[in-house]
Amino acid sequence: MAVTFWKKKEAEQPAKPKSFWREWGDAILFAVVAATLIRWATFEAYTIPTPSMEHSLLVGDYLFVSKLHYGPRTPQTPLQVPLTHQTIWGTNLPSYSDALQLTSYRLPGFSEVKRGDVVVFNVPFENQHPADLRTNYIKRCVAVAGDVLEIRDQEVFVNGQSQGTPPGAQTRYFLDVPQPDDELKAAFKQQNVVIYGNDNGLPTPNPMFPTPTFVVDMTATTAAFFKQQPYVRGLVRETAEAGKAELETFPNNPDYPESVPGQVVNWNRDFYGPLPVPKKGQTVQLTPQNVPIYQKIIQRYEHNEGITVQGGQILQNGKPLTSYTFKQDYYFMMGDNRHDSLDSRYWGFVPEDHVVGKAVLIWMSVDPHASFLNKIRWSRLFNTIN
Repeated sequence: MAVTFWKKKEAEQPAKPKSFWREWGDAILFAVVAATLIRWATFEAYTIPTPSMEHSLLVGDYLFVSKLHYGPRTPQTPLQVPLTHQTIWGTNLPSYSDALQLTSYRLPGFSEVKRGDVVVFNVPFENQHPADLRTNYIKRCVAVAGDVLEIRDQEVFVNGQSQGTPPGAQTRYFLDVPQPDDELKAAFKQQNVVIYGNDNGLPTPNPMFPTPTFVVDMTATTAAFFKQQPYVRGLVRETAEAGKAELETFPNNPDYPESVPGQVVNWNRDFYGPLPVPKKGQTVQLTPQNVPIYQKIIQRYEHNEGITVQGGQILQNGKPLTSYTFKQDYYFMMGDNRHDSLDSRYWGFVPEDHVVGKAVLIWMSVDPHASFLNKIRWSRLFNTIN
């Protein structure tokens, strides 16, 4: 038998070089995968489209939102075009399929949601998309799980203690001044106030004053500025009447199809609560009076089966629920522009599994109303968010 102990190694064939398109394809694939992982696990860019957080955040601010603070969520909707949210770029075509829905988990973060944090979250009242693809809102967390929230004459109290007012927070005022002239227009521009009313910028009639007035949103500092101006004939802060119910506020407007009988709560946007914020593991006794407060949690947010509501009572598989233990934490969110913000006062609590991340940095700010040469708000670039 012949045994070969050594055989000359055949010459290796050089690897065939990748084609131009293969090189580009690999590079694009790597970039998409890397960007998707970064966006999911670390930071994501957002823009401010509405004035609900003015003047803390302005329309045209571009933000970085940290997923590291509270921990990234595992995807609930995995069948999705990478780097999209609800639709494919530039179209109205859905960018996902909800044929496969997974249980979402939150990986560990290095912080919990705290009072005063500016938080991005999936708005809970939207039902046409899965929870992790609902529209992103940005608000300030004013109360966390286990707190009791109350608003007294626009001032937020938590557990009986005043929380103060964010420096950039603003409310609505009636400003009685002459017809716009160059000095007044310059003051409006300098103070960056938002004028409501006629499209032509003229004052609107108001019973508080004998002459037409401007309706403006501004901070307390800006209001103090106008009070000192000789051309200002009157300045009054708009305030809802204590004890007068606004039916559009939560829980009077529970935004679900079933009609839930119960007492109308005499709350409004400026006088609200006291309202306890649900906490994971907490058990509450259910009554016809508090069913409007807890129905969405039990029926929608905590994935309970067989939940129905009849005559102001919550049923599970046809049997009345007399108590309920919460499965996750909840938060109460408000916009800093207190009279121009659709927030928890109108649609209720934000579930913990809807929280996306913490807004941490303004990396770009573009004024949509400025001329080309003045578009960028240079003073806001790379400002941290407080």
